[in-house]
Amino acid sequence: MVKLTGPTNYQLKELLVQLDAKSHENKFWKRIAEDLRRPTRERRVVNVYKIEKFAQEGETIVVPGKVLSVGDLTKKVNVAALTFSEEARRKIENAKGKTFTLQELLKSNPEGKQARILG
Repeated sequence: MVKLTGPTNYQLKELLVQLDAKSHENKFWKRIAEDLRRPTRERRVVNVYKIEKFAQEGETIVVPGKVLSVGDLTKKVNVAALTFSEEARRKIENAKGKTFTLQELLKSNPEGKQARILG
């Protein structure tokens, strides 16, 4: 029988503790925490072209996983994710958007308003 250990990344464990405190008040952060508890192979991976396709101009997109660089971005979009590839970060910033970690978004937007989960 396989022993379930959960995430082993120390920073991810700290983030999950912070999200658990918020998840009692807010369904948005509860959903993010549930997605981050998944095994690494089941976590969301979103390419830049999906952000271009589904995001509105000026919107905040949350990816509970990794953002990769396939595609181009022309919209000014704020993106918060667990991790970014360097090329994806560069493409988002070249389109005048901003990149955040999930911890930074949790501090700046504790209610999760005006943000949408993508992936």
